[in-house]
Amino acid sequence: MRTPEFWQKNNFLTILLQPIGWLFNLLGLLRRYLFPSTRIGIPVICIGNLVVGGAGKTPTAMFISNLLGKTRKVAILTTGYRGTLPGPIKVNPRTHTFREVGDEALLLAEIATTWVAKDRKEGALAAKADGAEVIIMDDGFQNPSICKDFSFIIVDGPYGFGNNKVLPAGPLRETIESGLSRADAVVLIGEDKHAIQNKVPPHIPVLTASIIAISPHGLSQVSRLLGFAGIGRPTKFLETLKTLGHEVIDFVEFPDHHNFQESELISLNQQANEFEAQLVTTKKDYIRLPENAQAFVKSIEMTLTWTDEKKLNSLLEQVLPHGD
Repeated sequence: MRTPEFWQKNNFLTILLQPIGWLFNLLGLLRRYLFPSTRIGIPVICIGNLVVGGAGKTPTAMFISNLLGKTRKVAILTTGYRGTLPGPIKVNPRTHTFREVGDEALLLAEIATTWVAKDRKEGALAAKADGAEVIIMDDGFQNPSICKDFSFIIVDGPYGFGNNKVLPAGPLRETIESGLSRADAVVLIGEDKHAIQNKVPPHIPVLTASIIAISPHGLSQVSRLLGFAGIGRPTKFLETLKTLGHEVIDFVEFPDHHNFQESELISLNQQANEFEAQLVTTKKDYIRLPENAQAFVKSIEMTLTWTDEKKLNSLLEQVLPHGD
């Protein structure tokens, strides 16, 4: 689904849906307080957010996993959104498909051992039994089944918290106050256009980062790009594309986790050829393309650059003090 436009502001529909949002928030509170949590026995670091849609959790999980993986055996835990396998199962990117484990799991598996499990507790226990020394949870901040040793809240600076309302009146999974009360740190990605730092209590550290694109081989030889994406907020990818120095002749948005059809890619490629442009998409979308379409589409990989990476290392050392 695409993020509804009315989630960015308050209007009549917001007011109409707000009572349902209050009920949704109450049910979430009851679930978190009444549902038993299991301590896994190894450090669990959660990369979560307060809104639905893309905030930058997966790039953050990948960066931290890669960082910790230099000295420890890291396992990433994900539910494998839209994948058919319930798990727990260790992802093999050579044999598993996005239909089985989800597109995000295949991306994460390139960085570290990745487990897909609809039941997060069972997945975490399987990862521990496999020898993991630390677990990185990609999402799951609102899920109470596992005790978290440290929780990062990821916030997309340009989007913020939308209209600050809880689902379905807005994009929030819970109230800002409730979420921040359980957060150990906030990661603000991109320009803070909504004064997010002013909403974070003083005792919670705020880290700032930016998403940068890694230009694939051969892209420097073309002057025009035609981009497309099926992620939570596709305009984030469009803005990133513009930083590469090419002329973006068009950009096509698809629903999040869209299952691309061959006919759609043929049409896009025809349009790109007409303008002598290169067809590009995110690496996450590229994974879901029909195999024959991957030959004429280039994927843009995203990574994070931190304003103060030492601050990130310091926070991680609090959870993992014996990581030398």
